[in-house]
Amino acid sequence: MNEPLLAALGAALVAGFFGSAHCLGMCGGIAGLYAVRLEVATLSRRLGLGLAYNLGRILSYALLGFLVAGISRTAAGIIPVLAGPIRLAAGLLIVLVGVQLAFQLRLLDFLERGGAVVWQRIAPSAKRLLPVTSSPQALALGFLWGWLPCGLVYSALLIAATSGTALSGALVMTAFGLGTLPAMLLTGLGAAKLQAFMTRAWARRGAGLVVIAMGLVTLWMPLAKLLASGPTGHHH
Repeated sequence: MNEPLLAALGAALVAGFFGSAHCLGMCGGIAGLYAVRLEVATLSRRLGLGLAYNLGRILSYALLGFLVAGISRTAAGIIPVLAGPIRLAAGLLIVLVGVQLAFQLRLLDFLERGGAVVWQRIAPSAKRLLPVTSSPQALALGFLWGWLPCGLVYSALLIAATSGTALSGALVMTAFGLGTLPAMLLTGLGAAKLQAFMTRAWARRGAGLVVIAMGLVTLWMPLAKLLASGPTGHHH
């Protein structure tokens, strides 16, 4: 596995974990709906439905990552000169996600407006799956809810788009989904405690700096290659 992909996976995982406090505000309510039914009384049953819901959500992220990275890869194959800029873009995007995470900036929220158009077509199907009483329902609802417009998800998708291959894109989004899993699964008291930890300034900024460092590593490789092939590169 190459270093840029490792950096992208790490950035997606960390951003998913520390950004999932934001996810709780958008998706926490729907994630808790499987737990409030009287028919779903036991903890093991709630856990099973929660896992099914989150599996569906992560599968939808992986599919989105596969699609956007595949399109990006195809474009770079048709126009080879795009390969270098795509790698540079990957590093810049990872740095941007780190800055957004560390300082709670909303730099990419404008992307949510575009996703809202798609969500308007999906929302009626999601509503028909409520209330959730079975694992297949929870899985399907999670898959559909993964398409909910979310700036954090779109930030991760931009990283996935520059990861190199469709499979890499799917892996990046799977890492992101796994990062969000603890907060999304531990709804209620457990999630509240986790959210309190994730929103502490030192934890958030530390995580953001880690992501920024990953982005700088990703940036260095194409920059080093560019410098090596510069005006003096042919003399060596």
